[in-house]
Amino acid sequence: MTADRAPGILQPGDLVVARNRKWDGRAHWVVPGRYLGEDIHGWWIFQGAGEFCSRPGAAFYTASDCVLLVPRQGEFVATFYDDSYPGDYRIYVDLATAHGWNSVRPGVTEFHMIDMDLDVIRSTTHGVFVDDEDEFEEHSPTMAYPDDMVRSMRAECAGLLDAVQAKAAPFDVSGTSTSAEWLRKGRT
Repeated sequence: MTADRAPGILQPGDLVVARNRKWDGRAHWVVPGRYLGEDIHGWWIFQGAGEFCSRPGAAFYTASDCVLLVPRQGEFVATFYDDSYPGDYRIYVDLATAHGWNSVRPGVTEFHMIDMDLDVIRSTTHGVFVDDEDEFEEHSPTMAYPDDMVRSMRAECAGLLDAVQAKAAPFDVSGTSTSAEWLRKGRT
């Protein structure tokens, strides 16, 4: 993890394109959004309804608004949804490493990360759970995850599971929660 992962100069409203890849370098999701600002937790990006998201072999238009948190610390990014989301997720935490920012031109920045398979999810119907453990087990040898990375991701996942279950900020989920405030800001 990099000690300083500040994105450089970003202004509210700037386009931020999240470009995710897998450990072996394969492209994963590309998701556009608009920079909202930062707080003690990290940098917040509004991803509005109707945005085009894609990865090799899949694409869709987003069904609702959400906000993405790029944390100051930790090997993850977190996406927060509210009741307007037609699915049952409210928090979707992607375990991820190698966070990085690349200024493309004034007003346009790319955010890069490596998706490490494991996800911590808060669902309205299934509670809080870890997803894609089978994918992590499969990719650990096939993508040659280093042993220390495997241990680190498992420990990070356990800590995030505890934080999401405890509703510790920024994973609080009320109408006045941390993410709800950023979602309101994105909609204005």
